[in-house]
Amino acid sequence: MFDGYLLSVLIWLPIIGGIVTLFSGDTLGARPVALLVSAVTFFISLLLWTGFNPEGYQMQFVEFAPWIESFKINYHLGVDGISMPLILLNTLTTVLIILAGWEVIKHKPAQYMAAFLIMEGVINGVFAAQDSILFYVFFEAMLIPMFIVIGIWGGDNRIYATIKFFLYTFFGSVFMLVSLIYMYNQAGSFAITDLQSVKLSMTAQILIFLSFLVAFGVKVPMWPVHTWLPDAHVQAPTGGSVILAAVMLKIGGYGFLRFSLPMVPDASSELAWLVIFMSLTAIVYIGFIALVQNDMKKLVAYSSIAHMGFVTLGFFVLFPIIANMGSSEGTLLGLQGGMIQMVSHGFISGAMFLCIGVLYDRMHTREITAYGGVSNRMPKFAALFVLFAMANTGLPGTSGFVGEFMVILTSFKANFWIAFLATTTLIIGAAYTLWLVKRVIFGAVTNPKVAELIDINKRETLILGILAIFVLVLGLWPEPLVHVMNDSLVHVIEQATTSKLVN
Repeated sequence: MFDGYLLSVLIWLPIIGGIVTLFSGDTLGARPVALLVSAVTFFISLLLWTGFNPEGYQMQFVEFAPWIESFKINYHLGVDGISMPLILLNTLTTVLIILAGWEVIKHKPAQYMAAFLIMEGVINGVFAAQDSILFYVFFEAMLIPMFIVIGIWGGDNRIYATIKFFLYTFFGSVFMLVSLIYMYNQAGSFAITDLQSVKLSMTAQILIFLSFLVAFGVKVPMWPVHTWLPDAHVQAPTGGSVILAAVMLKIGGYGFLRFSLPMVPDASSELAWLVIFMSLTAIVYIGFIALVQNDMKKLVAYSSIAHMGFVTLGFFVLFPIIANMGSSEGTLLGLQGGMIQMVSHGFISGAMFLCIGVLYDRMHTREITAYGGVSNRMPKFAALFVLFAMANTGLPGTSGFVGEFMVILTSFKANFWIAFLATTTLIIGAAYTLWLVKRVIFGAVTNPKVAELIDINKRETLILGILAIFVLVLGLWPEPLVHVMNDSLVHVIEQATTSKLVN
């Protein structure tokens, strides 16, 4: 189907649909058009899953066309077991965001829906691009609709948050562009596969690795370049927070797998300790910061930073394991855990922000102290909120457990203290999440506004119910996802353990 243009359809259909939605005007027609486009895009994206062959690491659904021939820049698309699940996560999340804003967004709804559709197409382009300049174009382009979403529909301090978000992310990507141009001069091509095979000196590799670390570390975000995220989350509308946490943060982790480990493996091995230190700092230190938050969004934002620390830890812990054991045996579990954590965090964090949005729509405050006893008035909502909160703590049987457990198991092969510090998230994460649940959901109703709350409607139940299903299915049966990504991750390990030092 689509005669070899499936990825282009997934990129350009939502972008064109967003433009059509934009020009439909602020009428009731904008919402169904946006929902139709996002739903069709999601169902088309399922063809990636049904048509994907998990046996082998080669790119599939490949498209190629010359773009800027004088610089050998091409419109080159393809997906493997790493990028394909992330595209599906993006297309599903967009449908839920459109549904979530159906009744809530009353100011410029056509522009709001259009921004998310365009963002969906651009993010699909990030995950599908096989030319580094094409990747960079999509990588930068997704900032524009997100900038607009926060700047127009955000909170009172939205201008500060948008500028901080833009400067942090744009600043990091400039270094990446410089590195790509340098590698182009060595390889004579911007194709990602060509850049992965070029040999470089250790000095060049270290400088390129650091540039990638800044570019992708800001996106994750890693400590200490994380400070833009809580501000962006607090000021963003619910849909903005959901797409930011569920999908955009994953681009940082994806970048490490696609660029850092395969292109500069020697520098990655040499500086793995730095990434591990930054990851553990995020897991422990940022977890303690989450404990003292009184704004629900800010608490979940800080917890996202801590949970994403497991992603980068799982990716880079393979190097101390190789140093200890002399082989890469057992390292695959860490990469699998990091990937599962990315997908799982997309479901859980998206659900948590949607739950906070449900409460904010009714109470117009995110302050934890304004709540208490919500379960007395909203039992269906309370049940779903507690499920997502338990998943956020890594409760066995939920998706939040699988990825973190795999990374912790792998960490023991590297170093006991790395595993010990990583395991503290089971205590710290449970502490701030249960503290949130206790103060918001349970107890007596003390605020008269809480006493007037109405339980979630059918639309809200559908949105949260879909995410609950994915959280439970991935928690109980992660094998299909592991099988799809397995060969691609094995290939990443082979690349990361093959020296690219120039002779």
